[in-house]
Amino acid sequence: MSKYILIPDSFKGTMSSVEICGIVAEALRAQEPDAEIRAIPVADGGEGTVDAFLAASGGQRIAVACAGPYGEPVTACYGLLPDGTAVVEMAAAAGLPMVGENRDPEKTTTYGVGQLIAHALKRGAERIILGLGGSATNDGGMGAMSALGVRFLDAQGNVLTGVGSDLEKVADIDVSGLNPAVAEAEITVMCDVTNPLTGPDGATYTFGKQKGG
Repeated sequence: MSKYILIPDSFKGTMSSVEICGIVAEALRAQEPDAEIRAIPVADGGEGTVDAFLAASGGQRIAVACAGPYGEPVTACYGLLPDGTAVVEMAAAAGLPMVGENRDPEKTTTYGVGQLIAHALKRGAERIILGLGGSATNDGGMGAMSALGVRFLDAQGNVLTGVGSDLEKVADIDVSGLNPAVAEAEITVMCDVTNPLTGPDGATYTFGKQKGG
């Protein structure tokens, strides 16, 4: 009897790791009905990260009404593991699949990601695992931090909304309103690259094209 171990990552913008496992397993069983198949969904911090954690550890999916990449109302989910750890993937609230061909990193925001974090903290999560992959954004996290109470101000003292084009306008940052639960939480970031934000090796230059830049 054959044995197959399936360990796929997601196909960016199309299928999650869980979906791929299901499709491949079905195709294998059609050819070898008696085959032993072990599916292990994995993720690199992008789409499917929450699914992979829940498949491995158990837990529940928490749905939250929040802002999408263009500030539109959406429902996104994060994972709450049995030990109380919250797993938040940026792609759930600010992901490339959510914008289709309408890609413009100057206008997209991570505000909804901050709302997911805030919701998890309000539920009592003391540890947050944040997956950074698969986003349609390039706002430097301004949107997410705005949702958590930070104010970004331009030279005239106006509060910026936290979209990508606001980055060059920041003259001051007011952290006095930051959600106090953020300081109490342990936050682990999942990221498989080491690019800074700017420069020839920066995330903006390297990944901006896939986001519409």
